Amino acid sequence: MSQKTIFEKILQGEIPCKPIYEDEYTLAFNDISPQAPVHVLVIPKTKIVNVAQANENDIDQMGRVLFAAKKVAELTGISQSGYRLVFNNGEHGGQTVYYMHCHVLGGRSLSWPPG
Repeated sequence: MSQKTIFEKILQGEIPCKPIYEDEYTLAFNDISPQAPVHVLVIPKTKIVNVAQANENDIDQMGRVLFAAKKVAELTGISQSGYRLVFNNGEHGGQTVYYMHCHVLGGRSLSWPPG
């Protein structure tokens, strides 16, 4: 059996977290190493390793993650000023936790290109 990711431990209540947003399908909480004044992670409650490994059965769940990210932007007050959504995918994409998650970043002007 593979080792649980930190997100699986959070979902199973092994690691406490204070939700910013939660529904039947997703959970959103502050990143422990914020890169912007608002830096929230949105995870699906059903594991998808990353975008590259998603399949047609994951379409609904992926859409729910994007909708939850929109809700997070509204709840954190960055919806009107603008924000960035980031999915890191694979080693060169900067993915360190192999459980798909969306970074919602905002609260300041974000430069381009990133990284």
